[in-house]
Amino acid sequence: MNVQRPSKIGDAGEQMACDFLLSRGHHILDRNWRSGHLELDIVSEGPDGLHFVEVKTRTVPVTTGITDQVNAVKQKRISAAALQYLNKKKLDGKEVFFDIVSVLFDGAETIVRYFPQAWIPMYV
Repeated sequence: MNVQRPSKIGDAGEQMACDFLLSRGHHILDRNWRSGHLELDIVSEGPDGLHFVEVKTRTVPVTTGITDQVNAVKQKRISAAALQYLNKKKLDGKEVFFDIVSVLFDGAETIVRYFPQAWIPMYV
């Protein structure tokens, strides 16, 4: 795969994340869902419930870890977007999960890592 521009890298990583989720029995409901300034990368339905999936695509060398990239501020924005998604789609009563898929391009090798239930949002 020839990936060069950051947007192309992100698109390729997101497609790989979708393929990965599909291979795990998920059905992709939405990609790049937006509501105002809030965005969800992937919304999927798995055997266990709804998954709001943040995709982090990187190329080597990597200078920050996943926890630095999906910090508390980012988690709060994703959680707010998920709440809007649930309200707009009228999806209540479903189990909800917040996951991360990391896609790392390292030359000819691509590494996909899945972090299910990466965090639990706190609504106050």
